[in-house]
Amino acid sequence: METAEQAPGLEGLDVVFIMLYFIVVMAICIYAMTKTNRATVSGYFLAGRLMTWLPVGASVFASNIGSEHLIGLAGSGAAAGFGVGSFEINAMIMIDAWLAVRSSVHRSRGRVCTLPEYIHRRFGGQRIRVWLSVLSLLLYIFTKISVNLYSGALFINLALGWNLYAAIILLLGLACLCTITGGLAAVIYTDTLCTFLMTLGSLTVMSLGFAEVGGYEGLKSKYMVAVSNHTLHSNTSCGWPRQDSFKLLRDPVYSDIPWPGFIIGETIVSIWYWCADQVIVQRTLSSKSLSHAQGACLFAGWIKVLPLFTMLIPGMISRVLSPERVACSTPEQCMAVCGSEVGCSNIAFPELVLKIMPSGLRGLMMAVMMAALMSDLTSIFNSASTLFTIDVYGRFRSKASVRELMIVGRVMVAVMTGVGILWIPVIQNVQGGQLFVYIQAVTAYLSPPIASIYVLALFWKRTTEMGAFWGMMIGFVVGALRMILDFRYQSPRCGDADERPAITANVHYMYFAIVAFAISTVSIVIISLFTKPHPGANTARLTWWTRHDASASSDHPEEERDDEIAMEHVTLSRGKQASCDSMTGSRDLENASCPEGTSEGSKQSRLRRFVSWVCGYEQVVSLDTARRTAVEHQQRMRLITSLEQDPRAKIFLNANLVVISIACISIFIYFSV
Repeated sequence: METAEQAPGLEGLDVVFIMLYFIVVMAICIYAMTKTNRATVSGYFLAGRLMTWLPVGASVFASNIGSEHLIGLAGSGAAAGFGVGSFEINAMIMIDAWLAVRSSVHRSRGRVCTLPEYIHRRFGGQRIRVWLSVLSLLLYIFTKISVNLYSGALFINLALGWNLYAAIILLLGLACLCTITGGLAAVIYTDTLCTFLMTLGSLTVMSLGFAEVGGYEGLKSKYMVAVSNHTLHSNTSCGWPRQDSFKLLRDPVYSDIPWPGFIIGETIVSIWYWCADQVIVQRTLSSKSLSHAQGACLFAGWIKVLPLFTMLIPGMISRVLSPERVACSTPEQCMAVCGSEVGCSNIAFPELVLKIMPSGLRGLMMAVMMAALMSDLTSIFNSASTLFTIDVYGRFRSKASVRELMIVGRVMVAVMTGVGILWIPVIQNVQGGQLFVYIQAVTAYLSPPIASIYVLALFWKRTTEMGAFWGMMIGFVVGALRMILDFRYQSPRCGDADERPAITANVHYMYFAIVAFAISTVSIVIISLFTKPHPGANTARLTWWTRHDASASSDHPEEERDDEIAMEHVTLSRGKQASCDSMTGSRDLENASCPEGTSEGSKQSRLRRFVSWVCGYEQVVSLDTARRTAVEHQQRMRLITSLEQDPRAKIFLNANLVVISIACISIFIYFSV
């Protein structure tokens, strides 16, 4: 057996590759700052809705496949085999099926910037919009920000020997700089770079890893005996790989991936993630047309097959090559290796990279890891800022200026990040040390009520605001209680007695997701049947059945007009010039006049003007440019809200959806039977 010797660190050539990556990222951010209009809420948060299918699809993929996959997916592969790969294959269908449905409805109401905003337009009222946003922000803290910071810092800690929290500070600084200055356009551009880097780098790691273990057949034989010396010489079954390690779907009762719970429960969770999570859906809302949005979903769906082979399998290879470290079996041994008593499987991917990659390529993979982390963090920061700014703060400060809204959004990101850092110690010691399982469990507890609301909002026109709100609250309380119990009574170590309550010990989190979804759905239906719709409720072009309605008039036209001006047209400028530029959103544009030379901007220092430009707070334009921009905007909005598609493109997209569904089912059958 291998010793517990640590893999080599980075060398000079590796550092060169890392520096080159950061130079490219900063160049992309500067490009986004100069080529996109960040001075409007739509321009900053939705990239002006001008993106094509390739960058949007790459951004959807990169927003999902971040550092938590490189660390968590590989770590769960090292600990339990193929099982968690089921989540990736399931996503191949869910990205396309549900996101295509969601994008059709959202695009038909082109002013929608967030999903809580859609729910507000669908049901009326404000409380459900605010609470949905708050719940989404909580999910971001527990499953995204803290997880990404921990996984990225873990990689840096192994490669450079830095303190975990020093690495976190570095990562935060880089991610915040790119997000705050460039908006969603910068995020999507860096995501595109990240997607290709991750794909190339992880394919390289997989190929070199297979060469080390003798291919797939060699992995199958060696993985089953990859244990630490303590496990090998002790009279216990603890520490040995599972007998079903090379199966995706497993026993319905006694396994970690019960197939009935996965097929139903994970589909419910996927409805939230792929159809209601602002991080994912915000990307499709930035696309220039429905065909581009659906094409982006298909592209992301096709490349979602890669993580099973390029991230999970390398984790299993890492266990074969470094069993003393990756498969440590005693609390004392694990604490010495990675600082966690419950296991060190999370170090599998960085351990493999540092062990088998030659100098130079180690730096390239470090850049890939940083790219994955930066992609996730920038995506989360931008989406969290969007949710809080538009759906929470804007409800309580209805007269807030756009400058104020954008500043508040940035401040909220800092607050959420601080809470996420405080949550990291909890992550290190839950779910047996498997980061990916922790993510799935927390999501299964909190997301079913959101999924229930969106399904009923789309497909049942009788749903009322009262039913949706209280049904969601009931489901949230049920899920929160289960999550609290999980953190209070952690899974016992192998060989210890299980003293957890029955609800946590005997009900798998996937089965619990089904229960929570059913409770929420039944509650919403019953309450809706006994209550009347809110006066502000609306179904025109807001359900699947009414998405083609010719009339989409709002019961609150004044509110919708104000939202249109605030979200699409208001330009952040100075003094009297601001009033002039705001006319680009008015219906009397042609009669508007703007006296030149009245701006107070000339009195500002160059430093202040530079800071305003970096942060996207101002973009002063002439009246002719404003008029031309408004006309172009009106034309683009007609394209955005249109559900018409080229017949050939529609046939191609539908054919691809059928093929990808068949491929997904075939993979499940091949690796489960």
